[in-house]
Amino acid sequence: MALTKSTVVDRIEILETGQLQIRSATRIFEDGAELSSAFRRHVLDPGDDTAGEAQRVRDVAAATWTAQVLADWAALVASES
Repeated sequence: MALTKSTVVDRIEILETGQLQIRSATRIFEDGAELSSAFRRHVLDPGDDTAGEAQRVRDVAAATWTAQVLADWAALVASES
């Protein structure tokens, strides 16, 4: 009986404000059959540091966070403070 565990980013959602909502799935397998899974979500705001994120998340952030998105986000944050 071999137990293995894997964690993958299985969903990246782009919100209207440019924020990225990332869901990570942690799965436990026994001899290749999935026994359980658990999910974790976190949100990145436009311009956040993505150095510790999975490559897919960094790629989506780079493609999504244009100069206009960053400017709109800064204006939104300023208007709320």
